[in-house]
Amino acid sequence: MRLIQITDAHLHADKQARSRAAIPWQQFEAVLDAVVAERPDVVVVSGDISQDETSASYVHACEALNRLPCPWFWIPGNHDQPELMAAERPMLDEVDLEQWRLLLLNTHVPGKPHGELGAAKLTALAERLEQDERPVAIVMHHPPVDVGADWMDAIGLQDRDAFWQLLSAYPQVKIILFGHAHQAFAQHQPLAGSAIGTYGCPATSDQFLPGAKTFAVDEASRPGYRVVELHGEEWQTWVERIDL
Repeated sequence: MRLIQITDAHLHADKQARSRAAIPWQQFEAVLDAVVAERPDVVVVSGDISQDETSASYVHACEALNRLPCPWFWIPGNHDQPELMAAERPMLDEVDLEQWRLLLLNTHVPGKPHGELGAAKLTALAERLEQDERPVAIVMHHPPVDVGADWMDAIGLQDRDAFWQLLSAYPQVKIILFGHAHQAFAQHQPLAGSAIGTYGCPATSDQFLPGAKTFAVDEASRPGYRVVELHGEEWQTWVERIDL
């Protein structure tokens, strides 16, 4: 089973609109071309599809993503408008990957850059994990760990302690994939005698400078995506970059 994560496209209604470093639409299409060549079984888009929060930006995204040779799913990021997303394509909270379960968590907080699950979503997550002991991969927008950049760590998942405490009771959770950080990241989070693989993904748009105390674009890095290969209860994952 080959799962590919893409994230943080930051698209506009105007396909020629520029970001700080390039044109997001052109970068998005280039990443999708590379993803198609990977022959994925499933693609997940982990938030910040839009930058200008317009219906047109989501229409453009869906038209491009519908060219993928496999099912694809998305969740909102802090820049997104979930209602506009849902109007174009439903947002699911779970995908059956045969031997694995893919749980999609919505950490969006209206009008805020940080993320949060809240008591109701945490309770619902626990109930879902009680239902099935198959290995679980979780996808969320906001990092549930510090990534080492002070300004980004301040706007990650705010109730991360409650999130990790909950997961400590469910050893079937093996992988967490997040966006928001616009950079590759890999860490094994120690938890109840095991470790959960926790991974960030390059953006399809601008990359952020790792380790920065204040906001900074990494002008030397390139857009990319994350590949996750699932084999039984094991996995391998790596990041691929594209040339522009």
